[in-house]
Amino acid sequence: MNLKLKEMTTAAIFTALTAILAQISIPLPFTPVPITFQIFAVFISAIILGSKLGALSQLVYVLLGAIGAPVFANFTGGLNIVLGPSGGYLISYPIIAFIIGKISEKELSFVKSIMGLITALILCYTIGSLQLAFVTKMTIGKSIMVGILPFIPLDTIKVILAYILGSRVRVSLIKTSLTQC
Repeated sequence: MNLKLKEMTTAAIFTALTAILAQISIPLPFTPVPITFQIFAVFISAIILGSKLGALSQLVYVLLGAIGAPVFANFTGGLNIVLGPSGGYLISYPIIAFIIGKISEKELSFVKSIMGLITALILCYTIGSLQLAFVTKMTIGKSIMVGILPFIPLDTIKVILAYILGSRVRVSLIKTSLTQC
């Protein structure tokens, strides 16, 4: 992967955005998974940056947290977080960012785009809830109850807002870069 300085800087900005939005964190008493705005950052990063840079921004985010930088929710970091109950969601971020980026690179209708983004969210939920079940030794059914269902309404809104905002920014950036050529 041969990256230009501008691309590396842009990916780093979205890594920082994810770290910042992770701090908007609301713990829930019945689950080790807090409500955060990380998922919004993952989606908007990938929509704006595309598959390669979107995935890179999230990979750097997860790696920074894994080595101990306090970028995860509540200013936490460390491999123990990545391998802990909510780590599966974090692990999914570069994967889903790549998928979301691929979707954003295509000229799809609003409905098809949202369906693709919801599919990426389901993949995030799947990886996250499987690790939640494994680490806490709860059943898959229980991990779905505490690691997915409470998050669906707000995450759906975040996905739609990320699509609307991210698509507009992406189109604007594309127009700007075309006029500068």
